[in-house]
Amino acid sequence: MIDSTQSFQFFNRGPSPVARLVFFAVLSLLLLFVDARYRYLESTRSALSVLISPIQRLAALPDALWQQVGDFFITQSRQHDLIRQNDDLKLQHQNDAAQLLQLQALELENQHLRNLDALPIRSQFTTQLVQVIYAERDVFRRKVLIDKGADADVKLGQVVMDDVGIIGQITRVYPWLSEVTLITEKNQAVPAQVLRNGLRTIVFGAGDISQLSLRYMPASADIQIGDVLVTSGIDGTYPPGIPVAKVITIERDPDYPFSNVTCLPIAGVDNHRHLLILSDMPKLPQRPDEKSGASNAGNRVKFRRSN
Repeated sequence: MIDSTQSFQFFNRGPSPVARLVFFAVLSLLLLFVDARYRYLESTRSALSVLISPIQRLAALPDALWQQVGDFFITQSRQHDLIRQNDDLKLQHQNDAAQLLQLQALELENQHLRNLDALPIRSQFTTQLVQVIYAERDVFRRKVLIDKGADADVKLGQVVMDDVGIIGQITRVYPWLSEVTLITEKNQAVPAQVLRNGLRTIVFGAGDISQLSLRYMPASADIQIGDVLVTSGIDGTYPPGIPVAKVITIERDPDYPFSNVTCLPIAGVDNHRHLLILSDMPKLPQRPDEKSGASNAGNRVKFRRSN
């Protein structure tokens, strides 16, 4: 009969575990020393890294996939937030742009009101500040409606101007509104004179907000491009010295006795909402009737004959 102790010793031949530990520890230290000192194992290490690299990648694949899945959902969430924030910023930008335009419009309007308040003519005439509330829909009729009428003692013929020049004239008065015919209305006439030399003329509207004309201006008249025309005060309708127009073109033809002179309105006839109404001009003596003038001339002739 075989002893069990002998059978166990049969499968435990070789060095003891302690001896093996010591041997492999010494071998490891020796390999570390040789590698650090002489670098003999560089090629071996490179070959092993090539062999082990696929295994390392395969082992790291689940973690990489999990990381990519997490990054995908995080990116989608951030992208959604960025899109929402971008939409909010666009909406805010539009609101800010609209408010900025409103502020700019108010600033221009306030500056225009300050200019109206600072006009020297306000010390010479009684003025009323009015606001344009309607514009004529017919593009061939240059008229606007203002917010003052008979209730504010507005009268026919009163002059309307902005902070730089003549706009037009009151041509119809309603109980709470008044109609202003602009100087650019076709055949609307403004007695004027050239500021440079005092040459008298009449500025006519042409039905275009950007154009006025001087009719029947002699070809030899002393007028130049760039001349400024102001109201002459003749006929007692417009106060003298208010800017009306600026000469932009002069066409002279030797075959015709008159020049074709085109002017640009100085006032913003189609720009501003707030305007000034000037009080009535001092009344002039009534113009003599042509018939009475002819009869007086006949009486003078008879008187001379009798003498």
